[in-house]
Amino acid sequence: MANSRARETTEAIERLYVSMRHLFYRGFFKPSGVSGESLRKLLMVINPEIYGSMSIPNKIELDGLLYVLDRLPEGIEECSFIHLTSDEGFDKGSFEPIVPKKRRRNCYRIDEHQMNIEVLLGRSEIYDILTHLTFLYLEADKIRNIGFDMSEDGRPKRIWKIIEEVAKGEKKHSRKEKEVALIHLSSFLGRTFDETLNAYNSFGDDKNPDRLFKIIYWLGQVSLTDWKEISQREIYFSSILQERVGHHLFGERWANKIKQVLVENNLHMRPLHIISANMHSVKNMLFANDALSKKGTKTVDYKLFADISNKKDLQTKVLDHALNEGMIYIDDNSGSNIDVQIIDLAKTNLQNSVFAGQKYKGDDVILVFDYAFGEQAFEVMDELLRPYEVKGEVYMMKVKSVSIMGKAGILTGGKGDIMIPTSHIFEGTADNYTFENALKLDDFQDDEIKAFEGPMITVLGTSLQNKDILSYFMTTSWKAIGLEMEGAHYQKAIQVASKIRHHISPDLFVMYAYYASDNPLETGSTLSSGGLGLTGVKPTYMITHKIIEKILGQK
Repeated sequence: MANSRARETTEAIERLYVSMRHLFYRGFFKPSGVSGESLRKLLMVINPEIYGSMSIPNKIELDGLLYVLDRLPEGIEECSFIHLTSDEGFDKGSFEPIVPKKRRRNCYRIDEHQMNIEVLLGRSEIYDILTHLTFLYLEADKIRNIGFDMSEDGRPKRIWKIIEEVAKGEKKHSRKEKEVALIHLSSFLGRTFDETLNAYNSFGDDKNPDRLFKIIYWLGQVSLTDWKEISQREIYFSSILQERVGHHLFGERWANKIKQVLVENNLHMRPLHIISANMHSVKNMLFANDALSKKGTKTVDYKLFADISNKKDLQTKVLDHALNEGMIYIDDNSGSNIDVQIIDLAKTNLQNSVFAGQKYKGDDVILVFDYAFGEQAFEVMDELLRPYEVKGEVYMMKVKSVSIMGKAGILTGGKGDIMIPTSHIFEGTADNYTFENALKLDDFQDDEIKAFEGPMITVLGTSLQNKDILSYFMTTSWKAIGLEMEGAHYQKAIQVASKIRHHISPDLFVMYAYYASDNPLETGSTLSSGGLGLTGVKPTYMITHKIIEKILGQK
């Protein structure tokens, strides 16, 4: 039964992506039209864990709603028209960019009915936004069906008028009146008062305490005007976005800037180690002790790194010191949204760091770049590894290693544990990328944190997994240990560059390691249940330590 459910899910995921791709090239669709309906049906078949109670008609999903709205622009619930665009110069007008809380993307409220979302990261970002919007419209229609009498031309019910009064904020409510409204809201949402109160606090802040009421009101109201055909919801894709997707425009700009900086600093002929990771752990491990006048220890000082993670002033001190010691920081403005650090090891004093015992004397260069998003990983890695022309002379990138460190969903352990992949498998296909990982299970023996080794699934989006397909990948002969979004894309680019196009030497080593941000098979441990906090500090620095150790120790 579980296997047939997993097959059904795999097929639905494939069909969902084919449909989204088709709609993207068509240029527009109506969420309540035939195309939008087919996306909803497929999402309901998949019924992802992250969207919780999405399939229950009289219960509104709150954690999933918060997760989605943190990744979409504020005010999107009020808009009937959503335009997905490329970088088309909206910043030159008087529009204020709206940046979602958990995604670095510029969005613009064009008027009261239209929201423009800039898509610069490629197809994965488009799929992700469309999946989130499909979920949002499913919940909006549930809210409409609960709040209005649909058999009587959408007449509002008494409970809807209470929600509307708080949402519009025309009357000042006492604390007692607000509590009464929250009791009505909890009944409306099909949730306990406790759950509703938690959600009210999670959605709201000091500036906008009643945001939950406003979101529920506007989702229902916009859905009703669509149902009445007063203003039908539509999603558009601009022709410039359609033209640019898949053409590496932003990735090429990004990679050229990096190569230009390497040449300007005479680093382009040096051995190069590329690390895709966060923007703090490599820098902190190499520079924090000197920056903060701490004596280096033989083992990793996790408490120091937890303190730095917590305190802005310590982060500033380490960054300023690193820049003074020759680290180059490229604040990305190519449109790729990926910042870069270049560290010249010949200028880096390792004597007061955990690496002092390695007696390193080389002149290698470490290039750290921030996380890519899904398919964008192929674009940026493919462009970065290409040869580069300087004054009529073409030079090859002198890449000695490529390391990928990231967050991933774990299937075999819990939040904070470490995964060492031996291969990447594309979700929905049997396409696979095997490789020799220079990081091994033995590198991560620890009393508190568990490590697992095995295949990992590269998924097509952040939010389409359900228990059946995850259990299938974990318990059958696939024996997958986790899921992430970039691994296969990176490996595809590395293999093309090193083994087919010979852009870089085939004699390089790769290191992949992930720490668990969630366990989607555990109830209450999906991504929508919140971040890692300081739980992520130790695994992040354990992985960073091993990557740098192997870079410094290579022959």
